[in-house]
Amino acid sequence: MTEQEKSELERRLAGWTPGSVSATELQQALERMLGVGAARVGMRASANGTASEACALAPPIARMIDHTVLKPETTADDIRSLCEEARTYCFASVCVNPSYVPLAAEMLRGATSAVCTVLGFPFGASRSPVKAAEAEQAYRDGADELDMVLNVGFLKSGLYDEVEADIGSVVEAARYASGGRAVVKVILETALLTDEEKVVACVLAQNAEADFVKTSTGFSTGGASPQDVALMRRVVGDRMGVKASGGIRSLEDAREMVAHGATRIGASASVAIVQGTASGGDGY
Repeated sequence: MTEQEKSELERRLAGWTPGSVSATELQQALERMLGVGAARVGMRASANGTASEACALAPPIARMIDHTVLKPETTADDIRSLCEEARTYCFASVCVNPSYVPLAAEMLRGATSAVCTVLGFPFGASRSPVKAAEAEQAYRDGADELDMVLNVGFLKSGLYDEVEADIGSVVEAARYASGGRAVVKVILETALLTDEEKVVACVLAQNAEADFVKTSTGFSTGGASPQDVALMRRVVGDRMGVKASGGIRSLEDAREMVAHGATRIGASASVAIVQGTASGGDGY
């Protein structure tokens, strides 16, 4: 247990209300568990505790994960399970298709996890006004973050002004609809781009004042790679976030992406990642 974790534990115990177990007994029980090798102790927040307090000791990697399900056959029960897992593990967000934003927002009311959705997904070929309208609707429905797919065909055609304007239209619409609190991530679909195109895409996203660049939809020919994450980080510096997504199925995968510059991870195998096990999943 780190000094920070000990301090947080002591702070919580200071306000302990005696019940069947005293604060001293709880302290001793925790010390015994730590003494025989426990690396982490799970604690459920009390009725009077806040969600942020309950997540204060969550592992940092959990708070970097967008817990994701975007498959077309996803059911309402799948979304409910996703949100319950997000509450349990304190993930950064859940990422769902637009039609499920209202349900996710309801399920996560009062939680630390944000609601994320996708725009122009998965091809990025929608017209800019359509993407902007999607952004506005998403925020009305309760979204906090938007992952938009840039127009890959336009980018590969050298229509850079159009690509930047496309991103900018979403950023503007999202910030207007959200009162300025919008978080917009731009999906590059790196598997389809040359390194030069990846650099250009990052610059265009930055020029359009997006908040993150993101590797992949998870539905194309490939997902995130450490090399692409490192390249994106070099281009945007510390001025934007970098989200690695697609094919991240283990704690080792996630740590490698973070080591190369990722500040957010998109994954459907989120629980396996924080538990340190491998997932055999096939994407979002």
